[in-house]
Amino acid sequence: MKQIFAILFFTAALSLVAIAQTDAIKQYIATYKELAINEEIRTGVPAAITLAQGILESDAGRSDLSLASNNHFGIKCKSEWTGATVYHDDDAKNECFRSYPTVADSYRDHSNFLKDRPNYSFLFQLDPSNFKGWAYGLKQAGYATSPVYADMLIKAIAFVFTLFFKAKYKLRIGKTMKPIFL
Repeated sequence: MKQIFAILFFTAALSLVAIAQTDAIKQYIATYKELAINEEIRTGVPAAITLAQGILESDAGRSDLSLASNNHFGIKCKSEWTGATVYHDDDAKNECFRSYPTVADSYRDHSNFLKDRPNYSFLFQLDPSNFKGWAYGLKQAGYATSPVYADMLIKAIAFVFTLFFKAKYKLRIGKTMKPIFL
């Protein structure tokens, strides 16, 4: 009998966690979708890619790094960075990450980071609606170390479309996911 209650409690707790995670992602999208769209217009980085990366890299704005530094994309300092910094454990202990005055600055730097670095230039040859190509390309170019990063991005993009873009886009599924303005 105790085992049944423990299983029921565990199942209920997991359901509550999933609901809280979904609510956090919905709030993240509602808060930052305009920033992502404006960055797509400015630089060509697809808004869905930007939102999906922001959700994954910042745990929908709730990670220690994003709360301490407004860094929603896990961008490390790199040698050319002259702005504010914060130190955080990631692949190694106490790594240097960029810190921003606002989340909007983080979004702008993320777009510039992708647009200005030669290892990401091939992405801008892709159709902006080729989210799978962008996801696998980001992984190929070295954006993240996780071997399943592209798959996680694709799942996050599908979630982004389900929650937000379906109101503004119709999604055609084929070789690539293609948003069509309604």
